[in-house]
Amino acid sequence: MNHFDYRNGTLHAEDVDLSAIADRVGTPFYCYSTATLERHYRVFAEVLPKDALIAFSVKANGNLAVLRTLARLGAGADVVSGGELKKTLAAGIPPSRIVFSGVGKTRAEMQLGLDAGIHQFNVESEPELEALNDIALESNKRAPVTIRVNPDVDAKTHAKITTGTSETKFGIPWSRARDAYALASRLKGIEIVGVDVHIGSQITQLSPFAEAFARVVELVKQLRADGHAIARIDLGGGLGVPYISNNEPPPDPDSYGRLASRIATDLNAKLIVEPGRLIAANAGVLVSRVLYVKNGESKTFLILDAGMNDLIRPALYDAHHEIVSLREPALSTQRQRYDVVGPVCETTDIFARDRELPALKAGDLVAFLTAGAYGAVMSSAYNARPPAPEVLVKGGEWTVVRPRLSDDALIALDRLPPWLEEQAH
Repeated sequence: MNHFDYRNGTLHAEDVDLSAIADRVGTPFYCYSTATLERHYRVFAEVLPKDALIAFSVKANGNLAVLRTLARLGAGADVVSGGELKKTLAAGIPPSRIVFSGVGKTRAEMQLGLDAGIHQFNVESEPELEALNDIALESNKRAPVTIRVNPDVDAKTHAKITTGTSETKFGIPWSRARDAYALASRLKGIEIVGVDVHIGSQITQLSPFAEAFARVVELVKQLRADGHAIARIDLGGGLGVPYISNNEPPPDPDSYGRLASRIATDLNAKLIVEPGRLIAANAGVLVSRVLYVKNGESKTFLILDAGMNDLIRPALYDAHHEIVSLREPALSTQRQRYDVVGPVCETTDIFARDRELPALKAGDLVAFLTAGAYGAVMSSAYNARPPAPEVLVKGGEWTVVRPRLSDDALIALDRLPPWLEEQAH
Protein backbone atom coordinates (compact mmCIF):
# COMPACT_ATOMS: atom_id res chain seq x y z
CA MET A 1 0.00 0.00 0.00
CA ASN A 2 1.14 3.55 -0.70
CA HIS A 3 -0.38 6.94 -0.02
CA PHE A 4 -0.60 8.30 -3.58
CA ASP A 5 -4.17 8.46 -4.86
CA TYR A 6 -6.63 10.62 -6.74
CA ARG A 7 -8.70 13.13 -4.79
CA ASN A 8 -11.02 15.65 -6.41
CA GLY A 9 -9.61 14.70 -9.80
CA THR A 10 -5.89 15.17 -9.08
CA LEU A 11 -3.14 12.89 -7.79
CA HIS A 12 -2.23 13.50 -4.15
CA ALA A 13 0.64 12.47 -1.92
CA GLU A 14 -1.16 11.89 1.37
CA ASP A 15 -3.18 15.13 1.74
CA VAL A 16 -1.10 17.24 -0.65
CA ASP A 17 -2.01 17.92 -4.28
CA LEU A 18 1.08 17.08 -6.35
CA SER A 19 0.18 19.66 -8.98
CA ALA A 20 0.34 22.37 -6.29
CA ILE A 21 3.91 21.27 -5.48
CA ALA A 22 4.73 21.38 -9.19
CA ASP A 23 3.48 24.97 -9.38
CA ARG A 24 5.73 25.99 -6.47
CA VAL A 25 8.85 23.87 -7.01
CA GLY A 26 8.84 23.37 -10.78
CA THR A 27 9.36 20.08 -12.56
CA PRO A 28 10.73 17.51 -12.51
CA PHE A 29 10.80 16.69 -8.79
CA TYR A 30 10.76 13.64 -6.54
CA CYS A 31 8.12 13.37 -3.82
CA TYR A 32 8.23 10.97 -0.86
CA SER A 33 5.40 10.01 1.47
CA THR A 34 6.22 9.81 5.17
CA ALA A 35 3.18 7.63 5.85
CA THR A 36 4.30 5.08 3.27
CA LEU A 37 7.87 4.96 4.56
CA GLU A 38 6.60 4.43 8.09
CA ARG A 39 4.04 1.82 7.12
CA HIS A 40 6.48 -0.25 5.07
CA TYR A 41 9.06 -0.21 7.84
CA ARG A 42 6.53 -1.29 10.46
CA VAL A 43 5.06 -4.05 8.29
CA PHE A 44 8.54 -5.49 7.80
CA ALA A 45 9.52 -5.09 11.46
CA GLU A 46 6.40 -6.88 12.66
CA VAL A 47 7.29 -10.13 10.87
CA LEU A 48 10.84 -10.37 12.24
CA PRO A 49 12.17 -11.25 15.70
CA LYS A 50 12.03 -8.30 18.10
CA ASP A 51 15.82 -8.16 18.43
CA ALA A 52 16.41 -8.18 14.65
CA LEU A 53 18.39 -5.29 13.20
CA ILE A 54 16.66 -3.75 10.20
CA ALA A 55 19.51 -1.93 8.48
CA PHE A 56 17.95 0.21 5.75
CA SER A 57 20.00 0.06 2.56
CA VAL A 58 21.08 3.67 2.16
CA LYS A 59 22.05 3.20 -1.48
CA ALA A 60 18.32 2.85 -2.26
CA ASN A 61 17.49 6.33 -0.97
CA GLY A 62 20.05 8.43 0.88
CA ASN A 63 18.02 11.57 1.48
CA LEU A 64 18.72 12.82 4.99
CA ALA A 65 15.02 13.41 5.73
CA VAL A 66 14.14 9.88 4.63
CA LEU A 67 16.90 8.46 6.83
CA ARG A 68 15.80 10.58 9.81
CA THR A 69 12.19 9.39 9.33
CA LEU A 70 13.33 5.76 9.49
CA ALA A 71 15.79 6.41 12.32
CA ARG A 72 12.92 7.60 14.51
CA LEU A 73 11.28 4.20 13.99
CA GLY A 74 14.40 2.39 15.16
CA ALA A 75 15.96 1.59 11.79
CA GLY A 76 19.64 0.94 11.38
CA ALA A 77 21.55 1.44 8.15
CA ASP A 78 23.50 -0.59 5.63
CA VAL A 79 26.13 1.71 4.08
CA VAL A 80 28.59 1.18 1.24
CA SER A 81 30.74 4.32 1.42
CA GLY A 82 32.19 6.81 3.85
CA GLY A 83 29.74 9.41 2.59
CA GLU A 84 26.78 7.15 3.33
CA LEU A 85 28.18 6.46 6.79
CA LYS A 86 28.43 10.18 7.52
CA LYS A 87 24.88 10.69 6.22
CA THR A 88 23.44 8.03 8.50
CA LEU A 89 25.21 9.48 11.51
CA ALA A 90 23.90 12.95 10.60
CA ALA A 91 20.41 11.46 10.35
CA GLY A 92 20.63 10.23 13.93
CA ILE A 93 21.15 6.51 13.32
CA PRO A 94 23.34 5.17 16.16
CA PRO A 95 26.69 3.65 15.09
CA SER A 96 25.67 0.47 16.94
CA ARG A 97 22.97 -0.03 14.27
CA ILE A 98 25.16 0.57 11.21
CA VAL A 99 26.73 -2.15 9.05
CA PHE A 100 29.34 -1.31 6.40
CA SER A 101 29.13 -3.34 3.17
CA GLY A 102 30.82 -3.03 -0.23
CA VAL A 103 33.69 -4.63 -2.10
CA GLY A 104 35.96 -1.59 -2.28
CA LYS A 105 36.20 0.01 1.15
CA THR A 106 39.19 2.33 1.32
CA ARG A 107 41.50 2.46 4.32
CA ALA A 108 40.09 5.90 5.16
CA GLU A 109 36.54 4.49 5.12
CA MET A 110 37.56 1.58 7.34
CA GLN A 111 39.11 4.05 9.78
CA LEU A 112 35.93 6.10 9.74
CA GLY A 113 33.86 3.03 10.63
CA LEU A 114 36.24 1.98 13.38
CA ASP A 115 36.32 5.46 14.90
CA ALA A 116 32.51 5.65 14.83
CA GLY A 117 32.16 2.25 16.52
CA ILE A 118 29.83 0.71 13.95
CA HIS A 119 28.01 -2.59 14.49
CA GLN A 120 30.03 -4.56 11.95
CA PHE A 121 31.98 -4.61 8.72
CA ASN A 122 30.67 -6.98 6.03
CA VAL A 123 34.03 -8.04 4.54
CA GLU A 124 34.07 -9.23 0.93
CA SER A 125 37.64 -10.44 0.26
CA GLU A 126 40.75 -11.72 1.98
CA PRO A 127 42.81 -8.61 1.04
CA GLU A 128 40.12 -6.41 2.58
CA LEU A 129 40.21 -8.54 5.71
CA GLU A 130 43.97 -8.07 6.04
CA ALA A 131 43.75 -4.31 5.39
CA LEU A 132 41.04 -3.92 8.03
CA ASN A 133 43.17 -5.90 10.47
CA ASP A 134 46.14 -3.56 9.90
CA ILE A 135 44.05 -0.46 10.50
CA ALA A 136 42.41 -1.93 13.61
CA LEU A 137 45.79 -2.80 15.11
CA GLU A 138 47.11 0.70 14.35
CA SER A 139 44.06 2.07 16.19
CA ASN A 140 44.42 -0.40 19.07
CA LYS A 141 40.95 -1.74 18.29
CA ARG A 142 39.28 -4.93 17.08
CA ALA A 143 36.99 -4.70 14.06
CA PRO A 144 33.71 -6.65 14.35
CA VAL A 145 33.41 -8.65 11.14
CA THR A 146 31.00 -10.81 9.23
CA ILE A 147 32.36 -12.30 6.03
CA ARG A 148 30.12 -12.06 3.02
CA VAL A 149 30.04 -15.44 1.36
CA ASN A 150 28.86 -15.95 -2.19
CA PRO A 151 26.50 -18.96 -2.18
CA ASP A 152 26.42 -19.23 -6.01
CA VAL A 153 22.63 -19.01 -6.05
CA ASP A 154 20.76 -17.52 -9.02
CA ALA A 155 18.34 -14.90 -7.67
CA LYS A 156 16.31 -15.08 -10.91
CA THR A 157 16.36 -11.32 -11.26
CA HIS A 158 17.88 -8.93 -13.81
CA ALA A 159 21.52 -9.79 -14.59
CA LYS A 160 22.66 -6.29 -13.60
CA ILE A 161 21.27 -6.61 -10.06
CA THR A 162 22.27 -10.23 -9.40
CA THR A 163 25.00 -10.49 -6.77
CA GLY A 164 24.98 -14.07 -5.50
CA THR A 165 26.38 -16.08 -8.42
CA SER A 166 30.00 -17.04 -8.87
CA GLU A 167 30.43 -14.65 -11.84
CA THR A 168 29.83 -11.49 -9.81
CA LYS A 169 32.39 -9.42 -7.89
CA PHE A 170 30.58 -9.77 -4.58
CA GLY A 171 31.54 -11.92 -1.62
CA ILE A 172 34.08 -14.66 -1.02
CA PRO A 173 33.52 -17.83 -3.07
CA TRP A 174 31.70 -20.55 -1.21
CA SER A 175 34.62 -22.93 -1.70
CA ARG A 176 36.95 -20.55 0.22
CA ALA A 177 34.58 -19.51 3.00
CA ARG A 178 36.03 -21.73 5.75
CA ASP A 179 39.58 -20.77 4.77
CA ALA A 180 38.62 -17.07 4.98
CA TYR A 181 37.25 -17.55 8.48
CA ALA A 182 40.41 -19.45 9.47
CA LEU A 183 42.44 -16.47 8.25
CA ALA A 184 40.23 -14.04 10.17
CA SER A 185 40.68 -16.02 13.38
CA ARG A 186 44.46 -15.58 13.14
CA LEU A 187 44.25 -11.78 12.76
CA LYS A 188 44.50 -10.03 16.11
CA GLY A 189 42.62 -6.94 14.95
CA ILE A 190 39.59 -8.91 13.76
CA GLU A 191 36.66 -10.09 15.84
CA ILE A 192 34.48 -12.64 14.01
CA VAL A 193 30.82 -11.99 14.86
CA GLY A 194 28.80 -13.62 12.10
CA VAL A 195 28.07 -14.55 8.50
CA ASP A 196 26.76 -12.30 5.73
CA VAL A 197 25.01 -13.23 2.47
CA HIS A 198 23.24 -11.14 -0.18
CA ILE A 199 22.14 -12.63 -3.52
CA GLY A 200 20.63 -9.73 -5.44
CA SER A 201 17.95 -7.10 -5.75
CA GLN A 202 14.30 -7.03 -6.88
CA ILE A 203 13.90 -10.77 -6.20
CA THR A 204 10.33 -11.83 -6.94
CA GLN A 205 10.43 -15.47 -5.82
CA LEU A 206 10.99 -16.97 -2.40
CA SER A 207 12.89 -20.03 -3.64
CA PRO A 208 16.28 -18.28 -4.23
CA PHE A 209 16.19 -16.96 -0.66
CA ALA A 210 15.33 -20.41 0.67
CA GLU A 211 18.19 -21.99 -1.27
CA ALA A 212 20.74 -19.37 -0.16
CA PHE A 213 19.59 -19.43 3.47
CA ALA A 214 19.82 -23.23 3.56
CA ARG A 215 23.45 -22.97 2.47
CA VAL A 216 24.07 -20.39 5.18
CA VAL A 217 22.71 -22.77 7.82
CA GLU A 218 25.06 -25.47 6.58
CA LEU A 219 28.02 -23.08 6.64
CA VAL A 220 27.29 -21.74 10.12
CA LYS A 221 27.21 -25.26 11.53
CA GLN A 222 30.58 -25.98 9.89
CA LEU A 223 32.10 -22.72 11.16
CA ARG A 224 30.92 -23.34 14.70
CA ALA A 225 32.39 -26.83 14.52
CA ASP A 226 35.64 -25.16 13.45
CA GLY A 227 35.55 -23.12 16.66
CA HIS A 228 34.25 -19.76 15.36
CA ALA A 229 31.74 -17.75 17.42
CA ILE A 230 28.93 -17.05 14.96
CA ALA A 231 26.36 -14.94 16.78
CA ARG A 232 24.89 -12.89 13.90
CA ILE A 233 23.33 -13.87 10.58
CA ASP A 234 23.14 -11.03 8.04
CA LEU A 235 20.73 -12.12 5.30
CA GLY A 236 21.06 -8.95 3.21
CA GLY A 237 18.07 -7.55 1.37
CA GLY A 238 16.65 -7.99 -2.11
CA LEU A 239 12.94 -8.62 -1.64
CA GLY A 240 11.21 -7.22 -4.71
CA VAL A 241 8.29 -4.83 -5.14
CA PRO A 242 5.61 -4.72 -7.88
CA TYR A 243 6.59 -2.20 -10.55
CA ILE A 244 3.81 -3.38 -12.88
CA SER A 245 0.39 -3.51 -11.26
CA ASN A 246 -0.93 -6.47 -13.26
CA ASN A 247 2.14 -8.69 -12.79
CA GLU A 248 2.30 -11.53 -10.31
CA PRO A 249 3.24 -9.91 -6.97
CA PRO A 250 6.56 -10.74 -5.30
CA PRO A 251 6.56 -12.66 -2.00
CA ASP A 252 4.89 -10.74 0.79
CA PRO A 253 7.04 -9.59 3.73
CA ASP A 254 5.25 -12.02 6.03
CA SER A 255 6.40 -15.07 4.02
CA TYR A 256 9.94 -13.71 3.83
CA GLY A 257 9.88 -12.88 7.54
CA ARG A 258 8.83 -16.40 8.53
CA LEU A 259 11.65 -17.85 6.42
CA ALA A 260 14.28 -15.48 7.82
CA SER A 261 13.06 -15.84 11.40
CA ARG A 262 13.27 -19.62 11.18
CA ILE A 263 16.95 -19.33 10.20
CA ALA A 264 17.70 -17.13 13.21
CA THR A 265 15.79 -19.42 15.57
CA ASP A 266 17.35 -22.62 14.28
CA LEU A 267 20.83 -21.15 14.63
CA ASN A 268 20.17 -19.22 17.86
CA ALA A 269 21.65 -16.12 16.25
CA LYS A 270 20.73 -12.47 15.99
CA LEU A 271 19.18 -11.60 12.64
CA ILE A 272 20.23 -8.66 10.44
CA VAL A 273 18.36 -7.74 7.27
CA GLU A 274 19.07 -4.93 4.82
CA PRO A 275 15.87 -3.87 3.00
CA GLY A 276 15.97 -0.79 0.80
CA ARG A 277 13.66 -0.98 -2.19
CA LEU A 278 10.98 -2.76 -0.13
CA ILE A 279 10.65 0.26 2.17
CA ALA A 280 11.36 3.19 -0.16
CA ALA A 281 10.27 2.28 -3.71
CA ASN A 282 6.52 2.75 -3.42
CA ALA A 283 7.02 5.67 -1.05
CA GLY A 284 8.17 7.93 -3.90
CA VAL A 285 7.13 9.31 -7.27
CA LEU A 286 8.87 11.43 -9.89
CA VAL A 287 6.67 14.20 -11.26
CA SER A 288 7.38 15.58 -14.74
CA ARG A 289 5.74 17.91 -17.25
CA VAL A 290 5.05 17.21 -20.91
CA LEU A 291 7.12 19.53 -23.10
CA TYR A 292 5.97 18.40 -26.54
CA VAL A 293 3.96 15.74 -28.30
CA LYS A 294 5.94 14.90 -31.43
CA ASN A 295 4.54 12.90 -34.32
CA GLY A 296 7.19 10.71 -35.92
CA GLU A 297 6.97 8.56 -39.04
CA SER A 298 5.53 5.58 -37.19
CA LYS A 299 5.52 6.65 -33.54
CA THR A 300 4.19 9.42 -31.34
CA PHE A 301 6.76 10.72 -28.86
CA LEU A 302 5.78 12.14 -25.51
CA ILE A 303 8.73 14.40 -24.64
CA LEU A 304 9.04 15.17 -20.92
CA ASP A 305 11.19 17.59 -18.94
CA ALA A 306 12.56 14.68 -16.86
CA GLY A 307 15.44 12.80 -18.44
CA MET A 308 17.64 9.79 -17.87
CA ASN A 309 19.84 11.97 -15.69
CA ASP A 310 16.87 12.18 -13.27
CA LEU A 311 15.71 8.55 -13.51
CA ILE A 312 18.26 6.23 -15.11
CA ARG A 313 16.67 2.88 -14.24
CA PRO A 314 14.83 2.39 -17.56
CA ALA A 315 18.01 3.15 -19.55
CA LEU A 316 20.25 1.11 -17.27
CA TYR A 317 18.07 -1.90 -16.43
CA ASP A 318 15.20 -1.70 -18.96
CA ALA A 319 13.17 -1.07 -15.82
CA HIS A 320 9.42 -0.53 -15.99
CA HIS A 321 7.75 2.32 -14.10
CA GLU A 322 4.02 2.90 -14.29
CA ILE A 323 3.32 6.39 -15.66
CA VAL A 324 0.09 8.13 -14.68
CA SER A 325 -1.47 11.50 -15.38
CA LEU A 326 -1.74 13.86 -12.43
CA ARG A 327 -5.20 14.72 -13.71
CA GLU A 328 -7.50 11.76 -13.09
CA PRO A 329 -8.68 10.52 -16.50
CA ALA A 330 -12.38 9.95 -17.03
CA LEU A 331 -13.50 6.52 -18.21
CA SER A 332 -14.29 8.06 -21.59
CA THR A 333 -10.82 9.62 -21.98
CA GLN A 334 -9.19 8.71 -25.29
CA ARG A 335 -6.01 6.65 -24.92
CA GLN A 336 -2.96 6.75 -27.14
CA ARG A 337 0.33 4.87 -27.49
CA TYR A 338 3.52 6.85 -26.92
CA ASP A 339 7.23 6.39 -26.73
CA VAL A 340 7.85 8.34 -23.52
CA VAL A 341 11.23 10.09 -23.73
CA GLY A 342 13.29 12.79 -22.06
CA PRO A 343 15.28 15.78 -23.36
CA VAL A 344 18.77 14.30 -22.82
CA CYS A 345 20.83 14.03 -26.01
CA GLU A 346 21.02 10.21 -25.98
CA THR A 347 18.97 7.66 -27.90
CA THR A 348 18.71 5.61 -24.70
CA ASP A 349 16.93 8.49 -22.92
CA ILE A 350 13.64 6.65 -23.12
CA PHE A 351 11.32 5.73 -20.27
CA ALA A 352 8.79 3.57 -22.10
CA ARG A 353 8.16 2.24 -25.58
CA ASP A 354 4.71 1.96 -27.07
CA ARG A 355 3.10 2.73 -23.70
CA GLU A 356 -0.67 3.23 -23.70
CA LEU A 357 -1.62 6.36 -21.73
CA PRO A 358 -4.50 8.81 -21.60
CA ALA A 359 -4.13 11.34 -24.42
CA LEU A 360 -1.77 14.06 -23.18
CA LYS A 361 -0.71 17.49 -24.40
CA ALA A 362 2.08 19.97 -23.73
CA GLY A 363 1.89 21.28 -20.17
CA ASP A 364 0.23 18.21 -18.69
CA LEU A 365 1.79 16.63 -15.61
CA VAL A 366 2.63 12.95 -15.19
CA ALA A 367 4.07 10.87 -12.35
CA PHE A 368 6.42 7.90 -12.48
CA LEU A 369 5.33 5.53 -9.74
CA THR A 370 7.52 3.30 -7.55
CA ALA A 371 10.37 5.82 -7.91
CA GLY A 372 11.40 6.18 -4.27
CA ALA A 373 14.28 3.70 -4.54
CA TYR A 374 17.26 3.97 -6.89
CA GLY A 375 15.83 7.14 -8.40
CA ALA A 376 17.24 10.39 -7.01
CA VAL A 377 20.31 8.63 -5.59
CA MET A 378 21.40 7.61 -9.10
CA SER A 379 20.76 10.99 -10.71
CA SER A 380 23.44 13.09 -12.39
CA ALA A 381 24.00 16.49 -13.96
CA TYR A 382 24.55 15.07 -17.46
CA ASN A 383 23.91 17.62 -20.24
CA ALA A 384 24.46 20.26 -17.50
CA ARG A 385 20.97 19.48 -16.20
CA PRO A 386 20.69 20.01 -12.42
CA PRO A 387 19.14 16.87 -10.87
CA ALA A 388 15.52 16.95 -9.77
CA PRO A 389 14.86 18.27 -6.25
CA GLU A 390 13.28 16.10 -3.57
CA VAL A 391 10.18 16.83 -1.50
CA LEU A 392 8.88 15.07 1.64
CA VAL A 393 5.18 15.05 2.51
CA LYS A 394 3.65 14.37 5.92
CA GLY A 395 -0.12 14.59 6.08
CA GLY A 396 -1.04 18.00 4.70
CA GLU A 397 2.47 19.44 5.02
CA TRP A 398 5.36 19.30 2.55
CA THR A 399 8.85 20.68 2.31
CA VAL A 400 11.78 20.59 -0.09
CA VAL A 401 14.36 18.25 1.46
CA ARG A 402 16.91 18.59 -1.33
CA PRO A 403 16.76 21.77 -3.43
CA ARG A 404 17.34 22.04 -7.14
CA LEU A 405 20.68 23.61 -8.02
CA SER A 406 20.43 26.59 -10.32
CA ASP A 407 22.35 26.47 -13.59
CA ASP A 408 24.73 29.08 -12.20
CA ALA A 409 25.33 27.09 -9.00
CA LEU A 410 26.04 23.98 -11.06
CA ILE A 411 28.53 25.84 -13.25
CA ALA A 412 30.16 27.38 -10.17
CA LEU A 413 31.23 23.89 -9.02
CA ASP A 414 33.86 23.90 -11.81
CA ARG A 415 37.21 25.58 -11.30
CA LEU A 416 39.52 27.10 -13.91
CA PRO A 417 43.29 26.55 -13.58
CA PRO A 418 45.47 29.69 -13.33
CA TRP A 419 46.65 29.43 -16.95
CA LEU A 420 43.08 29.70 -18.24
CA GLU A 421 41.71 32.38 -15.95
CA GLU A 422 43.00 35.30 -18.03
CA GLN A 423 41.32 33.94 -21.15
CA ALA A 424 38.06 33.55 -19.24
CA HIS A 425 38.09 37.28 -18.45
